[in-house]
Amino acid sequence: MNKNDLISAVASSSGLSKSDSASAVEGVFDAITQALSKGDDVRLVGFGSFSVAKRKASTGRNPRTGEPMTIKASNQPKFKAGKGLKDAVN
Repeated sequence: MNKNDLISAVASSSGLSKSDSASAVEGVFDAITQALSKGDDVRLVGFGSFSVAKRKASTGRNPRTGEPMTIKASNQPKFKAGKGLKDAVN
């Protein structure tokens, strides 16, 4: 399922127009992105939780040359599925 499929599914299940559904889906994505960029967690009971994990700087190897290189520290978004989602999939 891609974003357009999700918008169509939201439109058909909610009775909204596709443009209203697109605005709703974009709004949800923007709200999650803004919360994570502030360092907050997003918990959706029954679905899952989004969080940010801090990755330390490390040393890796350039795959072409084999020489060592440093990988800078970064923040990585993480998702952990909730019980309701796990039960629905299994």
